[in-house]
Formats: sequence, structure tokens, C-alpha cells
Amino acid sequence: MDVTAIKQKFDIIGNSPQLDRAIDIAAQVATTDLSVLVTGETGVGKEFIPKIIHTNSARKHGNYFAINCGAIPEGTIDSELFGHRKGSFTGAHEDRMGYFEVADGGTLFLDEVAELPLSTQVRLLRALETGEFIRVGSSKVQKTDVRVIAATNVNLPHAIKIGKFREDLYYRLNTVPIMVPALRERPGDIHLLFRKFAADFAEKYKMPVIRLTDDARNLLEHYRWPGNVRQLKNVAEQLSVLEQTRLVTSDTLQRYLPPDSPLHLPVVYGTEKGGGNDILSERDILYKILFQLRSDMDVMKKKLDDLEEHGLLSVPGRGTMLTPPGSGHAAEEEVTEGEILPLEIVEESPDLSLNSLEKELIIKVLRKNKGHRKSTAKELGIAERTLYRKIKEYEIE
Repeated sequence: MDVTAIKQKFDIIGNSPQLDRAIDIAAQVATTDLSVLVTGETGVGKEFIPKIIHTNSARKHGNYFAINCGAIPEGTIDSELFGHRKGSFTGAHEDRMGYFEVADGGTLFLDEVAELPLSTQVRLLRALETGEFIRVGSSKVQKTDVRVIAATNVNLPHAIKIGKFREDLYYRLNTVPIMVPALRERPGDIHLLFRKFAADFAEKYKMPVIRLTDDARNLLEHYRWPGNVRQLKNVAEQLSVLEQTRLVTSDTLQRYLPPDSPLHLPVVYGTEKGGGNDILSERDILYKILFQLRSDMDVMKKKLDDLEEHGLLSVPGRGTMLTPPGSGHAAEEEVTEGEILPLEIVEESPDLSLNSLEKELIIKVLRKNKGHRKSTAKELGIAERTLYRKIKEYEIE
């Protein structure tokens, strides 16, 4: 089944190349029994990948279960996955089959797999490698034939580094990695998705469809969407229910969008929570620094322009020399050494745009890694395909 047919069957909206690539990989790997690890920020819609794989596999007539590992209490997760014997713990009044037993011959989707406790990760690794598991409170080894697909919005390499995820389990799950792109990485799909959600809610609530003015659409497509597709759907529903006027302006839409600034980045894929603090991924730290740098330079240039405008300062490179305010001397008078220092940082020539700073950093990291793109992407904290796209976009040799 081709990508277009899959999107129609599963009602997937969007024409992004990254999205199509994720769907294509899912379709190709479906005919195998390889483990798949789906990654991406929260709210991007990672759950459609395992459904595509199961439906197009030889297991499609077997059971399919989606388990949110983060929603099951740590004390009962082993029982949920592997079952238990009667009397094995308080409240175990009878024998119980776990998901690995009832899904025999089918597919298990383990969402938020990074939330599994380390003891459960050991059990999961054994089940993946040998097809064997033991119920809680039992000593009998049982066999199962289950295809496991896992998903996470956590940076697993970082989780491994801080001791929260087993490295051997990571490599066992990550046989085939599939990355679902963030909504802001597919801006051409944002309005398509909004129109679909607006039409669905109009039908659900029996009311006219919400429409956007041009300025509202522009705002919609340039917002960062930290909550991704889930957040966009929520906004469409709120507008459909709460707004009396069916034509939404940018001022109206803005009220439904949390304040968004690159200097206050949301917690996204590539972050890990620990000790109550959010640890940003290298990519987000990079972008934050770049935006902050550009902002600082813009503020500095504005202050210098204001000083020039009021005759308090003249900048080298703009035709005059610096003159101390209130000196009473002409602009061409010689300035003695030590009175006023040249402000070289405000020359007109350097390109202080975010794109040029990003390009410069990519070139430096490529040089550091002697042109090795995989190492460069890893150090920058971005996917290899993102690096390839940026190299092409910036025409980096």
C-alpha cells in the first residue's frame, strides 16, 4: 500500500515530506517482525504509526493493544504486562493474564516506554530477546510471540546517560527508528489540519464552520505549537464552541494561544525531567542562545541609533569619528587615545541574522567532526535528515 492510500485509510492530513517518510518506513517495516521505536514531541500523533504497521502486517488478524506505560502505577506495571499468580501480592485474588500473554500472535504498542521502571525494563528485554516471560509470583517460564512497537517523547540517549533507561533495551527497541515531525516543522500542513478539525467540530456541535481571516491564518502558521497537533485540535474545538462570530481574526485567535517566544522554549522532544528541573536538549539550547544573541545585538544597535539620532554619538564606518557629548568640538576633531574606544561590533558588514549564525555554527561543527555528518548531527542535537536539509538550504560545501 502506498503512502497516499495509507493516509486516506487512516485519515492522516498533511503533505510534509518528513511525515510521508515516517509513513513510508512504517509501511516497509510492517511485513517484518522487527522492533520499532517511534520518537517525536508530545502531541505529534505517534500512535498512528503502530496502527499502520499492525494493519499491514501478517499479524493484522491478531490482537492489538496500546498501553500507556506512564499511566500505570509502578507497583502494578509488571502485573499488567506479564500477569500474576493468585496471592502473589495484596489484592491478587486470582490468576491474571498480562498483555504479553493475551497479545500472543499480535502486536503491543508501548507508549511512553521511557516511563517503565528499571526492573520492568529487564523483564521487557528478556521478552523481546527470547520471547519468554514469567508471571509475577510464578516460577514457570512462558513463551509468547508478540511484535513490540515502542514510542517516547523523551531523549533516550540522555535517559541512558543519567541511569533512567537501559542501554541494551534501547538498542533492542531501536531496531527501526521512526521520527514523527513536530507540527512547526510542517507549516504547510497546519491550516489543512485546522480546516479538518473545524469541519469535524462544526458537524459534531451542529453549527457553522469556523473560518480564519488572512492575518489569523498567518498567525496560525507561524506559531510554534509546543503541544503540536493535539494543541491545534484543542484550539479548533475551543474556537468552534466559544466564538459567536464564525470568522476568526488574529486578535481573537491570539487569546487562545499561550504566550510563545523562542526565549521561553516549551519542553519538547529531547528533554528529560529530573529533580523538578527541565533540562533542554542541545538543539533547544542552541536555538535559545541564537535568538538571545540576535535579540541582544538588535537592542544594542537600537541604542546606538538613538544616541546617533540625538547627536550624542557617531559610529566609525558611518562617516564620522566618535565625539564626547558636550565637548563642543567639531566631529572631525582628533580624539585622543583612551577618551572613547571604537565600537567595532556595530560594523554594517556582519550578517547578524539567525540563519547566518545557524549556518556558521553548522560549518564549525562540521569542521570539528572533519565533515562527518552523523557525528555533527549528534553534537548539534538534530536528526541527520535535518542536517542534510540545512546543508542544502545554506549551500554548505
